[in-house]
Amino acid sequence: MLVQNKHLTTIWYEENNDKIKIIDQRYIPFQLKIIELNTVEDVCFAIKEMQVRGAPLIGVTAAYGMYIAAREKVNLKDASKQINATRPTAVNLSWALNKIMTGVQDINKHELPIKILELANQIREDDINNCNSIGKHGYKLIKEVYEKNNRPVNILTHCNAGWLATVDWGTALAPIFVANKNNIPIHVWVDETRPRNQGFSLTSWELLNENIPNSLIVDNVGGHLMQHKKVDICITGTDRTAKNGDVCNKIGTYLKALAAYDNDIPFYVSAPISSIDFNIENGIRDIPIEQRNSEEVSHIEGLDENNNLKKVKIIPEGAQCANYAFDVTPAKYISKLITEKGIVDANLSSISKLKN
Repeated sequence: MLVQNKHLTTIWYEENNDKIKIIDQRYIPFQLKIIELNTVEDVCFAIKEMQVRGAPLIGVTAAYGMYIAAREKVNLKDASKQINATRPTAVNLSWALNKIMTGVQDINKHELPIKILELANQIREDDINNCNSIGKHGYKLIKEVYEKNNRPVNILTHCNAGWLATVDWGTALAPIFVANKNNIPIHVWVDETRPRNQGFSLTSWELLNENIPNSLIVDNVGGHLMQHKKVDICITGTDRTAKNGDVCNKIGTYLKALAAYDNDIPFYVSAPISSIDFNIENGIRDIPIEQRNSEEVSHIEGLDENNNLKKVKIIPEGAQCANYAFDVTPAKYISKLITEKGIVDANLSSISKLKN
C-alpha cells in the first residue's frame, strides 16, 4: 500500500544482495525505519519485540527466518523450534514453519537454501493475493451498506489488521481499501487499542496515507457510538480462529463484539484460511493467550516537546500490571468470516469446507 504516495510492503527479499528487509513497526507513525534480518536471532527478536506483528506477517517472517537458517547452516529443526517459541497465539507462525519443513523433507542439504527461499517467496506472494481477495469479498458488504443508506459508511475496527499486519493489503482493512478505490465514501472509527496503541499509531497512519477519513477514539467509546447509530459495521482481523468459529484477536475485540450484538450491528472478521486452526475445537478453552511484559501497560511512548521519542511511566509506584494480549470472541457474536475463498458463517460446518 501507499506511504507518502510510494508503494511499500512490510517484508521483501532483495536478490541482488541476498537480504531480507522489513519495516520496523515500533517507530511508526513517527519514523519509517527499514532494517535487515541477517540471523535467526534477528528474526526471533523481530517477532518477539514486534518489529513485525500481525498473524499473517509473523508467518511470512518465520518462513524467511528458515531461509536465513539454511543459508547460515543452522540446524533447521532447532531454528524452527526457536522461531516457533517467540509468540504463542498467532497460528500462522507454526503454519508457515510446518509448510517449510514439510516442503523440504526430501531435498538435498546443498539445495535447501534455494528451495526454502522459493517456498518463503511463495508464502509471501500467496499472502498478498489472499489479502487482496479478502478485500474484494469484503468490499461487497460495504457496498451493500452504502447502496442501502446512500451516505458514507461508518466502520469501526480494532487494533491494526491493515497491510502492516500482512505483506500488503491487510485483512480487516483490505475491504476498506478496495471500497475506497471504488469511490465508496467511508469513515473509519479507529480504536486506540491499548496497551501498545496500534490503532492510533498504525491503523490511522495507514488510512491517512490512503486519504481515507478516520477518527481516533479511546477503547471504550465503541459501545456509545453503536448505541447512537454512528457505526454501520465492525470489521476486525484474527490471530487464530478455531474450527467452531471462535475468534482470537487483540484484547478488547470481545467487548466490541458484545456491543455490536446488543445493537444489531454486523460484526465481521477478516480471516485468511492460514489463520484458522483446524485442530482447535473450542477457542475459549484451547487457544493459548499470550501475556506480555507489564511495562507495555505501565508505560506509554510518544513524542516530547522536542519531537524526541520518549517513554513515560503512568502508574503509581508499586502497582502491579497484567498484560493479556488477546481475547476470544465466541462464534455466536460473529456475523460472518471474510476469507480469501468467500464470505462464510462462523461455524464448524462452513469452516470445515475451507480446509481443502
